[in-house]
Amino acid sequence: MDFIDYYKILGISKNATAKQIKSAYRKLARKYHPDVNPGDNSVEKKFKEINEANEVLSDSEKRKKYDKYGKDWKHADQFEEQERQQQQYGGGFGNRRSGGFSGSDFSGSGFEGEDFSSFFNSMFGGAAGGSGFGGRSATMKGQDFTAELHLPLRQAATTHKQTLTVNGKKIRITIPAGIRDGQTIRIKGQGGQGQQGGPKGDLLITFKLDKDKDFERKGDNLYTQSKVDLYSLILGGETEINTLHGKVKIKIKQGTNPGSKIRLKNKGFPVYKNAHMHGDLYITLNVELPKELTPKEKELFEQLKKLRK
Repeated sequence: MDFIDYYKILGISKNATAKQIKSAYRKLARKYHPDVNPGDNSVEKKFKEINEANEVLSDSEKRKKYDKYGKDWKHADQFEEQERQQQQYGGGFGNRRSGGFSGSDFSGSGFEGEDFSSFFNSMFGGAAGGSGFGGRSATMKGQDFTAELHLPLRQAATTHKQTLTVNGKKIRITIPAGIRDGQTIRIKGQGGQGQQGGPKGDLLITFKLDKDKDFERKGDNLYTQSKVDLYSLILGGETEINTLHGKVKIKIKQGTNPGSKIRLKNKGFPVYKNAHMHGDLYITLNVELPKELTPKEKELFEQLKKLRK
């Protein structure tokens, strides 16, 4: 049997940290998981190799033994026996209590040597030690499912329930008011089945908010535009504005310039999971010029023009 390079299988260096090992394993395990690649025998073989590599490298004692003997694995038992005889205590790899292990230490762990390569069985006594993901009886969380949900802007401004169909299963969820465009929420336990009794994966829903004909959202603030007649801008007056909460009247100061903005506090979008709080509403006032002037109106505008000169 040939030596197996577990570092190469996980695509990491020999100096990789425990965190790097875990990250590399999780990434590869999800890519080559049998549930993601049903019926592909080559992927199943790759998945087993990844599990075996993780079983060794994620366990500090097994990794220590693997790094120490490496390609001299055939003589590992002899080397260990010599060390045990030289040591005053049963340290090294003598038993579990001292931090090491022997081939018989793991006989009741629920793992069988046939799940791993001959190289693994020869070096580690034909048994694995439950490192969390490796091995047949180890548990693994199911695959996460992803979905995209489009919402009208006004609907996203209210807390409401929706029923989604994911992989043929209907899931009823509550969408909090104030959900943002591009925001992803996680619904636990609504993903794929776990492996070997592991927990189900989660459902990750990314929300896309459709554009609204009246309002533009920036954060929790809303922006809109309103046409105002020329006379109200010049002389002052009132105009009616549409908000998410209904129509309101606002006052226009005398001599207001076209394009001016008015802010209405707390009339914007609800804050996510704090629906009693709102952003602000900004209104841009655009002038609406009179059309098809009567002769009398033209005469009056001419008179005003001369007065302004």
